[in-house]
Amino acid sequence: MDYQAVLEEVAATAAPQVGRGQPAGYIPALAGVDLGGFGMAVADVDGSVTGVGDWQVPFSIQSVSKAFGLALVLARDGESLWGRVGREPSGTAFNSLVQLEYENGIPRNPFINAGALVVTDRLQSLTGDASTSMLDFLCTQSGNPAVSFDPQVASSESEHGDRNAALAYLMAGYGNLDNPVPTVLDHYFWQCSISMSCRDLALAGSFLARQGVGTDGSRLLPARDVKRVNAVMLTCGTYDAAGDFAYRVGLPGKSGVGGGILAVVPGRCTLCVWSPGLDLRGNSVAGVAALDAFTSLTGWSVF
Repeated sequence: MDYQAVLEEVAATAAPQVGRGQPAGYIPALAGVDLGGFGMAVADVDGSVTGVGDWQVPFSIQSVSKAFGLALVLARDGESLWGRVGREPSGTAFNSLVQLEYENGIPRNPFINAGALVVTDRLQSLTGDASTSMLDFLCTQSGNPAVSFDPQVASSESEHGDRNAALAYLMAGYGNLDNPVPTVLDHYFWQCSISMSCRDLALAGSFLARQGVGTDGSRLLPARDVKRVNAVMLTCGTYDAAGDFAYRVGLPGKSGVGGGILAVVPGRCTLCVWSPGLDLRGNSVAGVAALDAFTSLTGWSVF
């Protein structure tokens, strides 16, 4: 596969969508980002990586971090997490309080905000430092020790995180958090603030295409758990647009309101695309268009 030629054609196809949409205005540190950015990278299962556009420009990974949090908890704790969080699409906004109360403090899946807070809570119990554990993992798997938190983004999220605090306190009221709410929120905001490039994220997520084998050849997850992470990414990874994403792209994917999307072609490669203009559901407009073009050009999808 000539990845460079494919990516250049994908970038040309997606170009009319670059600049469309809106930034994540509810996070002030992201509200003023230039909507003209676009980058895309492909990491092959052999470890090689190819990119186009702004593929080496760091951006705030935001909810893309949730896929890694889920993998880290499953690797350390197995199946026990599923007693505290479901595996079904939400059908409502990613920060819905109504659904959470209706379901007695059990989040619908680990990728909506409430579910990610439960995952962070469990990772905190398992490691003693959830956010740093994730950062260390991402540095190692991306091969980039310069991957870091963005204090400005973390502070901005913390100062405007009332909705997430409400979700956390509601779950604590149902007994679904083990650690103090301020601790869980703090680690959640820090992990969302991690800054990475398309190159970094594509490489860091490669274990999801290699049935759980990391960049150094060691096994990070059993193959059965990789199947489960990818399945939840497919059905729940793009908020309440997962059905449309599966229809257009046909791959497991996890998006973030920083404009990034990580996608997996099992057995072949991982993809990361970034463009900060978001649609009404919080997914990158140009990013979805680019992944749609990639799977259409290559014929690679899980369907």
